[in-house]
Amino acid sequence: MHASRKPLIAGNWKMHYGGPAGVELAIACVRIAPKVPKVELVIAPPFTALAACAHECEGKGVAVAAQNFYPKDQGAFTGEVSAPMLKDAGCTWVIVGHSERRQYFGETDASVGEKTKVAIASKLPPIVCVGETLAERESGKTLEVVRRQVAAFLDFIAEAPGVAAIAYEPVWAIGTGKTAGPAEAEEVHAAIRAQLADRLPEVAEKTRILYGGSVKADNAKGLLGCANVDGALIGGASLDAASFGAIAEAAQGLT
Repeated sequence: MHASRKPLIAGNWKMHYGGPAGVELAIACVRIAPKVPKVELVIAPPFTALAACAHECEGKGVAVAAQNFYPKDQGAFTGEVSAPMLKDAGCTWVIVGHSERRQYFGETDASVGEKTKVAIASKLPPIVCVGETLAERESGKTLEVVRRQVAAFLDFIAEAPGVAAIAYEPVWAIGTGKTAGPAEAEEVHAAIRAQLADRLPEVAEKTRILYGGSVKADNAKGLLGCANVDGALIGGASLDAASFGAIAEAAQGLT
């Protein structure tokens, strides 16, 4: 981690804890915040729990993110949720382009770019996800794929340096128990940072690049110790407050 960028530890709850159990987990995360004053904590409950969780977290050191949104402010889009609605519900972040959205729901580089643009214009900072599949890694295309994905939204994040975060999540490491080792993660993070610097040095300096993909308490310190890893986007381990807290404390210990 770099001293000029505050570590960001974000928990993506995915399709879990959409009611009272989510509120209980949010309250448990609030208890973690005083122990990690140098770390920014974010939780991403499902839509059904956003407002209730945001109510518990407001002013208590834990921010709330949505896991997705639709890039129109309002209209006849049954079942969709807009950036203004998310802000009304108490969200101050939104996850964009998660690999599961790309894999299961047909999101493309172009649609991720559009969502990034709208999120920034809506003053709802995005955590924009990139990452390669196992086949792409095994064929030596990791950096090529990640550069292409970043290029789709780079102009938009360059307009507001430091507002957006980027999450590198190797698709083959999400929920599989496999992780990129620190050296593998740092290689990709450094390449992303270089791509940002080519566009605008200030963007490279201010943008936090998170690692995601089976981050747990026992591997967090090694990953977060890399020079270009500014935090983590956590899946399964964020569903347990003790695990989430241990990862946050690992980040705190490295500041």
